[in-house]
Amino acid sequence: MSKKFILASRSPRRKELLTQYGFSFDIIESHIEERFQDHLTSSQNALAIAKVKALDVANKTKGIILAADTIVSVGKMILGKPKDMAHAKIMLQSLSGKLHSVITAFVIYNTQTKREYAKTVTTKLKFKKLTNEFINRYLKTQNPLDKAGAYAIQENHDTLVEHIEGSFTNVMGLPIEEVVEALRKFGILPHDNT
Repeated sequence: MSKKFILASRSPRRKELLTQYGFSFDIIESHIEERFQDHLTSSQNALAIAKVKALDVANKTKGIILAADTIVSVGKMILGKPKDMAHAKIMLQSLSGKLHSVITAFVIYNTQTKREYAKTVTTKLKFKKLTNEFINRYLKTQNPLDKAGAYAIQENHDTLVEHIEGSFTNVMGLPIEEVVEALRKFGILPHDNT
């Protein structure tokens, strides 16, 4: 029987990826305010937030905790989740035709041994040029409010992305290959589905 861990996230995409890979886990959401700090880089911000999420859940339970945070960076601008639909529209307009980075930091923390593993993964994407008509239609048919950068690549890859370099699942919110490797270091393996 494989060991379980705790996913410190309410992200349906993270849950879906881990389930597809055959992991057993419980979900305990972290309830922190995600704040970016101006003196930190995009990667440092994502990592700081992921660590705070892990520690927030560690204060509620015991076990091995996986927490993650994903941000989108275009130029010097950091995009988290949009506050509302108007903010989502501004985000999509700022990404239109531009090269940007999707950065996911994840932390695995064992509350009993205090062992911690942290990693940051960056994927580079170039968006197609998006018309205002496309953006308005997108906002009416998708829910951009729970997604960093206001988009979901798994649902709209062909219509949004011109080029991607790096982990596709990272853009979904969890670089699954790196997470699988890291969980293995904590003795957590997916169960055999055969």
